[in-house]
Amino acid sequence: MSDSAGQRGGPVPSRSGGPSVEALFERYGPAFRWLVTLTALTGTISCILSSTIVNVALPGIMGALGMGQEEGQLLSTGFLAANTGAMLLNAWAVDRFGFRYTYLGAISIFVVASILAGMASSAGVMVACRVAQGAAAGLLQPLSMQLIFLVFPPERRGTAMGMFSFGVVMAPAIGPALGGVLVDEFSWHAVFYLCLPTAFLGMAMGLFFMPGKRDQVAGRSFDWLGCLLLATTLGTLLTGLTDGQHHGWGSNRVVAELVVALVAGVGFLGWQLAAASPLMDPRVFANRGFAAAAMVAFIYGAAIFGSTYLLPLLVQIVQGYTPTRSGLVLMPAGLVVAFVFLLAGRLADFIPPWLPVCGGLTLFALSSWLIGGVGTDTPFWGLAWWILIGRIGLGFTMPSMNVGAMRALPPRLFGQGAGSINFVRMLGGAFGTNLLAVFLERRTQLHAEALNRFIDGGSSTLEARRLLEQLYAIGGLPDLIARDAAHDFLQRIVSAQAGMLGFRDAFLAVGIACLLALLPALTLRQKPPGAIRR
Repeated sequence: MSDSAGQRGGPVPSRSGGPSVEALFERYGPAFRWLVTLTALTGTISCILSSTIVNVALPGIMGALGMGQEEGQLLSTGFLAANTGAMLLNAWAVDRFGFRYTYLGAISIFVVASILAGMASSAGVMVACRVAQGAAAGLLQPLSMQLIFLVFPPERRGTAMGMFSFGVVMAPAIGPALGGVLVDEFSWHAVFYLCLPTAFLGMAMGLFFMPGKRDQVAGRSFDWLGCLLLATTLGTLLTGLTDGQHHGWGSNRVVAELVVALVAGVGFLGWQLAAASPLMDPRVFANRGFAAAAMVAFIYGAAIFGSTYLLPLLVQIVQGYTPTRSGLVLMPAGLVVAFVFLLAGRLADFIPPWLPVCGGLTLFALSSWLIGGVGTDTPFWGLAWWILIGRIGLGFTMPSMNVGAMRALPPRLFGQGAGSINFVRMLGGAFGTNLLAVFLERRTQLHAEALNRFIDGGSSTLEARRLLEQLYAIGGLPDLIARDAAHDFLQRIVSAQAGMLGFRDAFLAVGIACLLALLPALTLRQKPPGAIRR
């Protein structure tokens, strides 16, 4: 592409679907690095904001569309499954269509799905739109990481990743608050339209700053069988984990779903080893550093998504907070961690990845242990500080984890590496959320059974019941109703206590998982490029 062509206006598309990275550097100079990062961030924020802002509108959506609990859970599970699976499509899409067309195509899918979701009048349409939104988000997240590693020199990738992560984390930090205001002031429809302005802005920027295909990379065939096996694995596994809580883990339906997931998962892994153009290149996991980072990413995803699921339930069920107050207790951590990413990204350029990763995981384990001691008398700011400690830990972990993973790979595997590390992190999130929900339910039931035995046979409990019956009798209730009221009161106390103990166990499990992640994190001992320069 000649200079005169570039001077007549915006980038002139080439046969590769857009100008090359070199041509864009020639046109915009060093500022191109930040222009393309900002472009990728704008589109990604739109998708991430949609994933968090919809959560506060779920009750309204379920009521308006007549959705039951299982259908309502599909709005989250479907988004997460599509998001996880689409991450592995990124490498193929970028090789086949280039960065520009992949980016614009993903945002276009997201925009159409958001508009249709805002106008949806049936549960089926809403679930389909959420799946489409998740797929678009899955395509964009690895693309952004791949671009950062393509346009930034090694000694500046950590800083760029920290800046990118700053924007990505700000979206879920403010999403629930914005969603609550929109639902209260307008309706649930409005939450799907909020992200459209930034999505359109991202599309406009993509026309100018997104590169096309890399000339040295030839488009490869699509792995249809791998895609089918992956979709079957994720769909049946997440559905089985969800149905197990409602239909029983020994029911024919749940057993069949889990068996299908197992068979499809084994088939997917076997096919990826044999396929000429696999969705997930197994060679990336042959690298010790990348494999270790992937193990950390899986536990990291389980911790951050699982705790994000547990915390709102904890503060509303145990603490009795309103939705607004629960959002306020979470917001300081979300805002602070965004700035932590900036510092963590800079540190990733100068110190070995294992140091901030291990330090961050230790902080999150400490936070989980502190929250594991929560009670009804835990003060607001005490709980807010405990949450903040954990989010700071996760903020230090993610940039160095990503940098350590990608630094271990040769440039030709950056596309596969970016898609795989994000896939593993989201897969951990899917597992973490579902398994923690199951674990919380089981532990709560166990504690309730133990406390009920104490109620039925404990002398102090019998004395408390007699006192309650006397109080109800003094209030004018007949003896039979007084006995039932006293028993019901004690049962509600048992339920609340069992719930609190279940949450404590769940957060302790999260903390133990983070400590286990220290073992693979210790292997991320690559020497940082910044240190080599000096």
